[in-house]
Amino acid sequence: MVDLAQYGPWAVIAGGSEGVGRAFAAELADAGVNLVLIARKPEALAGAAADMEQRGVAVRTLSIDLTQGDAPARIATLTADLDVGLLIYNAGANTYGSDFVTGDLAGFDQVIRLNITTPLAVVHHYGAAMKEAGRGGILLVGSLSGYLGGKTLSVYSGVKAFSRSFAESLWLELQPYGVDVLELILGVTRPPAMQRAGLDFAVPGLHVSVPEEVAREGLSRLKDGPTWIVAGNADRAKLMSGANRAELLLAQQRAMEQLLARTPRQDLA
Repeated sequence: MVDLAQYGPWAVIAGGSEGVGRAFAAELADAGVNLVLIARKPEALAGAAADMEQRGVAVRTLSIDLTQGDAPARIATLTADLDVGLLIYNAGANTYGSDFVTGDLAGFDQVIRLNITTPLAVVHHYGAAMKEAGRGGILLVGSLSGYLGGKTLSVYSGVKAFSRSFAESLWLELQPYGVDVLELILGVTRPPAMQRAGLDFAVPGLHVSVPEEVAREGLSRLKDGPTWIVAGNADRAKLMSGANRAELLLAQQRAMEQLLARTPRQDLA
């Protein structure tokens, strides 16, 4: 495990109330790192904060919808007096899935705000301070969805592809200044959000990651950027990067229909 204390006394976790985000928080709290937890649901956020405080660290919280335009400014204000050495942006779910041409552009815009607009502003804020300090870490939680498009996933797959390229470029930019950058690429994981979505985790041959293991692996690989694919998913990522895109897309569509146990006409988000 990387010595997490080297990044500084405070970590900011966007999407830190449950699932992988809460697992990140627990790992950091156990390492003695104070936490700023950001999430939309106040009840889940309060529960996570109480758990982390019991582990002996200071915790600040902000309940906010990260698609709102003032979210980056409010986060910056909350942490203005803190030495933030680690940023984890874990809030990147697909909030709106639909066929694109018949979908609602406002819905797609929410996906873009959550996965591109807000993280760019937050990374810009903390990344500049880390560069100036000569130390820090930025971990962006990515997805295998960025390797291959999908029906009803046109915008989500696109933003995840963007995130990976962004992390690679940011790694090149900040590595010389002592700032670690990592995009942690997840496959199917068993957090509460995906369980609520109705995923059938019993599909034969499906690799399912556990949030606690994902968080532990991600933090241990902070210095192995610019990207790290969570254990058990590397072969899938390689397959999804193949040259015959039509064949891969059709196979992926069939697999998603089976995974979600829904008919082809229903959203796959």
